[in-house]
Amino acid sequence: MRTVAAMLFLLLLGLQYQSWFGDSGYLKASALKAQLEAEERRAELQKQRNRLLRGEVMALTGSDAAVEARARTDLGMIKDGEVFYIITDEPQ
Repeated sequence: MRTVAAMLFLLLLGLQYQSWFGDSGYLKASALKAQLEAEERRAELQKQRNRLLRGEVMALTGSDAAVEARARTDLGMIKDGEVFYIITDEPQ
């Protein structure tokens, strides 16, 4: 009877080990859950970025004023007859 109890106890320990530390165990599942949450946050940030870029594309295809404003800020372009000034802070 003692040997049967000992064998059952060892079997229980083996099953517990598998459920906690095995390939599909609790620790692995919690690590995968944390990884999934991080990927979902990353995907949400990418969706927001895509929405912003889509809005920018719509603005650029919709009017020449948006293209002109983009050229002025990003490329430093100026119109004919305008004077370009650069104001810098002088060290004291």
